Amino acid sequence: MRQYSPDLTPPWKKPKPVAEVPAEPGLVVEEAGTGFCGAVIRCEAGTVTLEDRFGKHRVFPLEPRGFLLEGRPVTLVRPAAAAPVRPSRTASGSVAVPGARARVARAGRIYVEGRHDAELVEKVWGDDLRIEGVVVEYLEGVDDLPAIVEAFAPGPDARLGVLVDHLVPGSKEWRIAESVTSEHALVVGHPYIDIWQAVKPSSLGIPAWPPVPRGQDWKTGVCRALGWPSDNTGAVWQAILKRVRSYKDLEPELLGCVERLIDHVTVP
Repeated sequence: MRQYSPDLTPPWKKPKPVAEVPAEPGLVVEEAGTGFCGAVIRCEAGTVTLEDRFGKHRVFPLEPRGFLLEGRPVTLVRPAAAAPVRPSRTASGSVAVPGARARVARAGRIYVEGRHDAELVEKVWGDDLRIEGVVVEYLEGVDDLPAIVEAFAPGPDARLGVLVDHLVPGSKEWRIAESVTSEHALVVGHPYIDIWQAVKPSSLGIPAWPPVPRGQDWKTGVCRALGWPSDNTGAVWQAILKRVRSYKDLEPELLGCVERLIDHVTVP
């Protein structure tokens, strides 16, 4: 026997299907019931917010056939969430390896002078260091560096790299670095008085790092000269660190030093 649909409504009386249109920001529609016309500025679960040409906002439910688009009835739907885009490069510029697990820590180490140095290295090279299994530690100064290197006892399977601030000929740091003689220890450094200076001024919105007179604490002098809080340099550093997004925000002199240290510790 012929099968009949339980719906006996004649085809000419059935409502025509309407298109479903994502409520993307900027889409201009008219609410069918009130005639309110405006651009979509926000779409949340079950509602859409429109803004008319006078800046007035109104919230409407996302009902079937509830809107007109260029005079035609449509059903607005919530836009599909965009899939997160994985970075193809790490902050240091290396090729990213999504989902890679951290390697078991090597016996070798990279030492830096202070906490700020360690935080900056982690911010830019952290992904690379975890894949290579390199641990970075800070020393709170390098005055006792020869004794520290001797205690570490670097060898072919446990190399040591040291990053030193203000490593320029004739400086105290230069003389200390020269006293480290182990063939398995590499001491390199940048010319800046403090690691802060390795951040490009342009990344911080300042014309340059100001000069600080001899005998005055450098960080305190910089903060005073730039109008930054001088009584909490730790908070100032955190604000600086937030402005560092990749290697492009750092001076080349620091980039070369860190890359050399990573190679020294990891290359067989």
